[in-house]
Amino acid sequence: MRIFWMKGYDQAPVDMLCRAMGMPRHSLYKTFDSKQGLFLAALAHYAETRLRPVWRALGPKGSLEEDLTAFFAQIVQLSAGDPRMRGCLVSSVLLEAATNNALLQEECNRRLVALESRIAERLVADGWPEEGDCPSQVSASLIAAMARGIVQRARAGQDAAGLRRIGQAAVRAVAGLRG
Repeated sequence: MRIFWMKGYDQAPVDMLCRAMGMPRHSLYKTFDSKQGLFLAALAHYAETRLRPVWRALGPKGSLEEDLTAFFAQIVQLSAGDPRMRGCLVSSVLLEAATNNALLQEECNRRLVALESRIAERLVADGWPEEGDCPSQVSASLIAAMARGIVQRARAGQDAAGLRRIGQAAVRAVAGLRG
């Protein structure tokens, strides 16, 4: 997971992955079938370990603004908390790898839709309208896009303090959408 996160999918050679796992090449192929199979397993592990706090932050625990503030704080922590692994394995690495690979594109879309659906559920729990000028699903897609923007800025090296300010501005912007 860390090698893919740091290097990207295409830039992570199988030999480097094998060394990092202490696994001979034939064992990697026997266990995961391919580099792609290993990447999909790494994504599943990432979702269970690293994305869980992001999902949990959406609550509902407090007000919508409090939960969105916690969500964006977790996005900043995830994407800028470790200087060696900036960004997000899904929003940075999978999204890039999906451009030339139909299976990874399907996986990417599935994961993006899952996050947007989770955000939409949180909005609806707060009484956000499901129809109208800015319905919950459209608003959820916008919030997820804002989060991906923070992730990309982190991947490019922006400091955590600057990313937190962006997250705070995102919460204020979302509050204004409700109308």
